[in-house]
Amino acid sequence: MAEPLLSMTAIDKAFAGVSALRGARLEVAPGEVHGLIGQNGAGKSSLIKILTGVYRRDAGEIRFAGAPSEIKGPREAQASGIATIYQEINLVPLRSVTENVILGAEPRRLGLFIDWREAHRRTREILARFKIDIDVTARLGSYSTAIQQLVAIARAVSLDTKLLIMDEPTSSLDEREVNVLFDVVKDLRQSGVSVLYVSHFLDELFRICDRVTVMRDGATVTTKTIAETTKIELIADMLGRKIEDIEAAGMTDLGGGDAGGEVLLEAREIATGPRLSKFNITVRRGEIVGLGGLLGSGRTEAARALFGVDPVKHGTVRMRGEPFAPPNPRAAIRAGLGYLSEDRKAEGIVPDLSVRENLTLAMLPRLQARGQVDRKTERRIVNEFVAALGIKLASIEQPIRELSGGNQQKVLLARWLATEPNLLILDEPTRGVDVGAKLDIQSIISANVKRGIGVVLISSEFEELVEGADTIVVMQDGFAVSELHNPGLTEDALLSAIAHHHERSAA
Repeated sequence: MAEPLLSMTAIDKAFAGVSALRGARLEVAPGEVHGLIGQNGAGKSSLIKILTGVYRRDAGEIRFAGAPSEIKGPREAQASGIATIYQEINLVPLRSVTENVILGAEPRRLGLFIDWREAHRRTREILARFKIDIDVTARLGSYSTAIQQLVAIARAVSLDTKLLIMDEPTSSLDEREVNVLFDVVKDLRQSGVSVLYVSHFLDELFRICDRVTVMRDGATVTTKTIAETTKIELIADMLGRKIEDIEAAGMTDLGGGDAGGEVLLEAREIATGPRLSKFNITVRRGEIVGLGGLLGSGRTEAARALFGVDPVKHGTVRMRGEPFAPPNPRAAIRAGLGYLSEDRKAEGIVPDLSVRENLTLAMLPRLQARGQVDRKTERRIVNEFVAALGIKLASIEQPIRELSGGNQQKVLLARWLATEPNLLILDEPTRGVDVGAKLDIQSIISANVKRGIGVVLISSEFEELVEGADTIVVMQDGFAVSELHNPGLTEDALLSAIAHHHERSAA
């Protein structure tokens, strides 16, 4: 067997006496795509930061490219052939695409002046590898998040990279862009570049990885060949639980809603503009209705219209049999709706406020008496939801920005459950959270559906829709184009419905 490109053994790291890594190990072969998975707090980020010189290890050995490695910082890591692409895009949005791609490696004339003609040519050549054809002189921030992510990846690949670390690289990409990314990863593998691939999406590991390392509580649990393991085995390894317990969790038993349940919400041919036209949906009590479709199909626009964020310009909406046209979200909340937005950071949490303040934000009018908030009742409600949802925190007064993504999402879910809604609209409720938090969130949704709440579920993970929804409304270009029903629905059937309508519209 060839000598590993990277070997990390017996790595220890503690912060203020609290252990973050305990004897962790990682080995990546030349030209290998190696997955690294684990729950939030498992130690993945700490291990990567030690490798790239952000942290100094307390103990252990690192060898890279056949020699001992003592990298002292990210710049030194880059010079040695290690490039990292983080989930949060770390480029300069106010500068041009070219400036971002060539930053630190600018071609120069006479050793002094930047050769912009050569810089633009080189940038176009790099982006062409990713099938990106854009104006490289334009400001990077003028492009979508997906394009910015691909530019970040292109920049990293353009360096003389031996090991490329990708941290959740597909979190803001649609299916086409994911396929482009995977094609590039395969090209890198064939050219001898190794890729360390960190992702919460297990399906991606089975599409692209050769092996996968699982971490839990700061230690390496196992390394497995991807062809010789299963998704359920990896989840069990990450959580330290039995496979049969994992199979019993989640939303696998919700198919076949109560067809006789009260109709909570009914929308007919509603439109808000060109991105939402002739949208139809019926949601009954105790039922999950999924919205399926590709990025840009109008799913989020539908959610915003139902919650009163965007005004309905055409069509009719009825809530429990009565005409319903909320002029704003406050009216929707009063009518018994809750809306968990897709963008947790921009539209969900208020980062500098406490967990207590974030959780009770939507129900403050109920807690007020003569202009004063009943703090005793507020703290009781918050403590009850923290316990019921298993939210991990130091204190309810802790700023929510200090919590993991999964625990932030649980706080936001609790925010809406605390209002005692009749209908919950959940836009990507498990995006960007680890497997353990995902199972917890799905179980919370399941329990509340069984109590009679209706749910509109938007998810880019077709498996989540198929396993969780009683009915799936397939959307395309702002239209509801078909309706599929459980039980018996498969991912292939959903994919076929989406592809069929796209092919028909393109004909």
